[in-house]
Amino acid sequence: MSDSTAADGTGEGRRRLRDALRQARIEAADRTSVVVDLRDAEVARLEILSEALDPLFTEIPDSIDLFDRGISRGDPPRLWIDVVAHIVMGRDKRTYRFVQDTRHGRIVIAESNEAGAIVEAVTNYVARRIVEREHALAVPVEVTTPARVPRSRSRVWPFLFGALVGAAALFAAAMIAALR
Repeated sequence: MSDSTAADGTGEGRRRLRDALRQARIEAADRTSVVVDLRDAEVARLEILSEALDPLFTEIPDSIDLFDRGISRGDPPRLWIDVVAHIVMGRDKRTYRFVQDTRHGRIVIAESNEAGAIVEAVTNYVARRIVEREHALAVPVEVTTPARVPRSRSRVWPFLFGALVGAAALFAAAMIAALR
């Protein structure tokens, strides 16, 4: 081991505490899925995946507020990426399923037993959403001035004309009735 790696404590033989904790949680989640309530195992596996997504979400600029990651503990528990995409565990409670709700229904973006594959799918999804946002903001909005509306004519003259025609019709009907 060189002096520089010994000084900062990052040798090959030593694992970081975070990696050890992550491995312990994975092992606990595997044991938990067999021994105790399956829901707790699902939440634990989603928490592990959420931790694996931490580096991705730290890279997203603060000015982009499209993403709101969090775990909902409903039935079934979900790891939300944004308002339309989330990760849910499959029926076997070991398969991650990354889905997106669309106006045509729910689509499965990725499905895998490996957290790394789902992290890659979420990374691609986040990148696509950021690019879509950039395109939406880059499109120049055409400023249209309302067309000049011609000034409407007075509504008094049509009313007077209608009243005159109506009075003439009543007069004609009264004359016809008087002649009979």
